[in-house]
Amino acid sequence: MNHANAQPPEAVKLAASSHVHNSPHTDHDDDHEHDHPLNWREINRVIFVAAAAGAIWFLGGTTNPYITTLGVVCTLVGGFPIFHEAYENIVQRRMTMELSMAIAIVAALAIREIFTALVITLFVLVAEILEGLTVGRGRKAIQRLVDLLPNTATVRRNGAWTDVDIAEVSTQDVVLVKPGGRIPVDGQVVGGHSFVDQAPITGESMPVEKQAGASVYAGTINQSGALELRIERLGRETTFGKIIEAVETAEKSRAPIQGIADRLAGYLVYFALGAAVLTFLISHNIRSTISVVIVAGACGVAAGTPLAILGSIGRAAQQGSIIKGGLYLEKLGEVDTVLLDKTGTLTFGTPEVLDTCVASDSSSELLLQTAAIAESRSEHPIAKAILRRAAQLHLVLEDPAQFHYTPGKGIVATTAGNDEIIVGNQHFLIERGVPLTQGTNASVASGIFVARAGRFLGTLHIADTIRPEAKSAIQSLKSMGLRTVLLTGDAKASAEDVGKKLAVDEIASELLPEDKLQYVKQLAEKGHKVAMVGDGVNDAPALMQASVGVAMGSGTDVARESADVVLIGSDLSKLVDTLHTARRCRRTILQNFVGTLVVDSIGVGLAAFGFLNPLLAAFIHVTSELAFILNSATLLPSVRSANQFLRGILSQSASAGHRGQSVSSADAD
Repeated sequence: MNHANAQPPEAVKLAASSHVHNSPHTDHDDDHEHDHPLNWREINRVIFVAAAAGAIWFLGGTTNPYITTLGVVCTLVGGFPIFHEAYENIVQRRMTMELSMAIAIVAALAIREIFTALVITLFVLVAEILEGLTVGRGRKAIQRLVDLLPNTATVRRNGAWTDVDIAEVSTQDVVLVKPGGRIPVDGQVVGGHSFVDQAPITGESMPVEKQAGASVYAGTINQSGALELRIERLGRETTFGKIIEAVETAEKSRAPIQGIADRLAGYLVYFALGAAVLTFLISHNIRSTISVVIVAGACGVAAGTPLAILGSIGRAAQQGSIIKGGLYLEKLGEVDTVLLDKTGTLTFGTPEVLDTCVASDSSSELLLQTAAIAESRSEHPIAKAILRRAAQLHLVLEDPAQFHYTPGKGIVATTAGNDEIIVGNQHFLIERGVPLTQGTNASVASGIFVARAGRFLGTLHIADTIRPEAKSAIQSLKSMGLRTVLLTGDAKASAEDVGKKLAVDEIASELLPEDKLQYVKQLAEKGHKVAMVGDGVNDAPALMQASVGVAMGSGTDVARESADVVLIGSDLSKLVDTLHTARRCRRTILQNFVGTLVVDSIGVGLAAFGFLNPLLAAFIHVTSELAFILNSATLLPSVRSANQFLRGILSQSASAGHRGQSVSSADAD
């Protein structure tokens, strides 16, 4: 049984070389013996108390003073952790279940119910072990994650390769990673050639070729050849380490509902002691009084709540998102409105040539080739889309002799043969005197008109493509009763086109960053719990203002730092899974709350009226609390899914590992 003020277990440490920061939430409870998984001292103590209880039972409750004294000694020795905990609680003026159980055991001894006292002690010790094993499951996945990093590294010292402890490696060293070895640091290849499996980091299904100048990440696996790496980051500074640290911090954080659970646990103890005093004053039955103290339990709430939060954070990481603390997990479970940025969130953020509308005397190849010639000197995203499509079709391009770009209108270029090429919007071609024989019905927002030597060739339809999972994710959000809103800085026509295809509930377009921020504020003032999902710098203010800010892992650094939840990669379906997990966590905690109140109320009533003896009261106490703790344990990641859990956490560093990249086109949204 955990205490009313118990904290989530402290996560394991990354490596000997890294500095470990103490959580401000960590208290003495984390150091108690029963917080650790199964050990022989606990097993021996249980066996000792069980043997003593069996001996007293075999002797048939004899009144022999020597046997009675021996039973009392066995109870005190076997129940030492309980009494020690109770003493500390008295010193700190805290009311916990350990204190109430210690009172019950002492009371049973006072009326010479030695067997009862031993059995209560046995139940409590067994419950402690089972709880420790259950909570320990929450640590195992992180421990396996830490174990992925090698403890040693092969470095060049005095002209020779030497294996040294990872704590002795510095950024001045060059590390050698042999085929099949796991890379221990973030660094740059300075020698060798190989293929590296970095699927856990970037999600790439195929090994990536690495040669001089390429970057590598800690935790990935070198497959074929040996690599020499110049170290750039070590320990906690690696992308790998930062993710572990983020998960550790999240595990140590306390959600508001956990504070409620702690207070409820304390109130239940006072309730049990008050009911016991009242029972004794009315009935003068000491056995009923002891039963009242014993039957009431709050550990199902006190221990089950942080366990549910811990398990949910771990499960969310397994599903593909990093929740930065219990507070945000709780808020996520209360969300009723989801605001979605368009570019980079619902769409890929890079325009593509979707279709061509060719004039009667032209062809698709000529149309695309002509446009690509004119766009070959442009850095505009639309130009890049046209050039990508031309490269896919292996079209031969010539370098334009002249090039002139008119912002907002288009390009005029001249070929070596003096053919004038005009690429731009509809009005630009009309201004240049080009007759538009076909394609005049093309959308001005997405149509790129192309002419060559005064002849209209046709139109290219270019637009940002919708992510394949976006539509099903929106439908899933709506099926959960959530209101979905498309929030974008794009033009109204473009926003409505995407919004209608995805069937969102509302569309708000042509919004500046401050407009998005104001939109979120207005919803909050109306009492809505808002989750904002975005990936660009312009989304940062809204992400911070929302009840929960959710950033796409492939987005900008600013968005990820501003957000409370970071989705691994750019799969919006992971948001749906995370919302389901958050709601399930909240539902599980409330089930534990209600169940504890019901069991305690009925149990105290039955005990007060003499329907429960101390042994049956102890059985009900332990059984109900373990049931609530196991209910919370269902949220822990499955042991069989440990590898998926590890991949989920590691994949977050795909975003962190590209810190030097320029801001994507999502920022224009």
